[in-house]
Amino acid sequence: MGFPTDFIWGVSTASFQVEGGSDSSDRGLSVWDSFCETPGKVFGSHHARISADHYHRLDEDVKIMADLGVKAYRFSISWPRILMDGTGRINTKGIDFYDRLIHLLLSHSIEPYITVFHWDLPYALHVRGGWTNPSVSDWIEEYTKILMDSFSDRVTQWITLNEPQCFINEGYKTGQHAPGHTSSDREMALAVHNALLAHGKIARTIRQHAKKTPRITFTQSTPMSSIPSSDKDIDAARRRQFSLPDAFASSGVIYTDPIFKGHYPEEYLLRFESILPKMGSDDMKIISQPIDYLGINLYSGDFVSESPDGGILVHDRVPGHAKTANGWPVRPECMYWANRFCYERYGMPILVTENGMSGNDWIHSDGKVHDHDRIDHIRLYLSFLQQAIEDGIDIRGYFHWSLLDNFEWARGYFERFGLVYVDFLTGERTIKDSGILYSKIISANHVC
Repeated sequence: MGFPTDFIWGVSTASFQVEGGSDSSDRGLSVWDSFCETPGKVFGSHHARISADHYHRLDEDVKIMADLGVKAYRFSISWPRILMDGTGRINTKGIDFYDRLIHLLLSHSIEPYITVFHWDLPYALHVRGGWTNPSVSDWIEEYTKILMDSFSDRVTQWITLNEPQCFINEGYKTGQHAPGHTSSDREMALAVHNALLAHGKIARTIRQHAKKTPRITFTQSTPMSSIPSSDKDIDAARRRQFSLPDAFASSGVIYTDPIFKGHYPEEYLLRFESILPKMGSDDMKIISQPIDYLGINLYSGDFVSESPDGGILVHDRVPGHAKTANGWPVRPECMYWANRFCYERYGMPILVTENGMSGNDWIHSDGKVHDHDRIDHIRLYLSFLQQAIEDGIDIRGYFHWSLLDNFEWARGYFERFGLVYVDFLTGERTIKDSGILYSKIISANHVC
């Protein structure tokens, strides 16, 4: 049995990670530009001013997607490329760039899936408080209206935010990502609420102003658990997936419960009552308005069982466990269980908006990239995804992360996630063996 006949096979990227083209006349500064300039924050002092140079290589990259048979391309729009100061004057060069990308995709029968915000907050808004400023949801609403005016006559698939538990928690609590802050829990609670209001206002603006009937997705990374076979262990893993750690902003449930259930988790309201921001009477109505899909980014998982006292036991890694080049455990079972648990809780159709791995890839002596580990990774993970679909989980599509080797945030160019190898000195592209396999899977509509 294969995948559904209308299953969406795609690839994903993010603007700051692949575009380059960041000279001052084409894009304003983002918070990540500033972060890259801060000593010790990004591996090797790498920056993304050129990156994979997607900005100048659109024709080549879209042709690669077409040659692979990709049906959909998930990409993000750079907020500071559209509004160089975050608000106000529109940069027509930015509009022209994405116009051209959308035109190329549609001319090759590739559907655009646009992420409104994938972490590159305009620097000009960062210095005004960024995600801790309650006005941020109004700023992003203005930006979203421009996207509707410019692109919604051709684009119907929209993703509001990508992984707020990462850009809020790692940007404002741990300091691992831009802007590199280590804020108080009170500030974190405010940033979480502001991000949720931003999602709601993006979704509302899309519904109100899209020129074609839109489909709207919210995307999060999901705490992932791989499970033994007993019902008690499955319940323990389910509880863990929706638990609330002390670093509450890192939890997916603190975002998805308000969006899909209309309220914060009860545990959050009880444990953190004293630091919660004042909420407007219409806030939850704005946050929880109907959308169409839950997007899930899935990479790895822990081995979970119920402890003897009825709690949750997360097992230690066994010596020599399978892991990717960046050390993430290879746990393909997460593609079954994480999706199942989310579908049980929210009843929403699911898009797997990211899945992939970092590999030790290089050009071999025959001029090709033989990434056998990624080939096996794809087969394993897609096999569990197919099993989830066969068991009744409503999963509509899969987007591989990533189309291209790219700037991997604080890891710079140390990691390679792409189906396509990029020489970061010359920009030359080489389709990896995994890209060829993925093309065959798309064509056959089953794991091969």
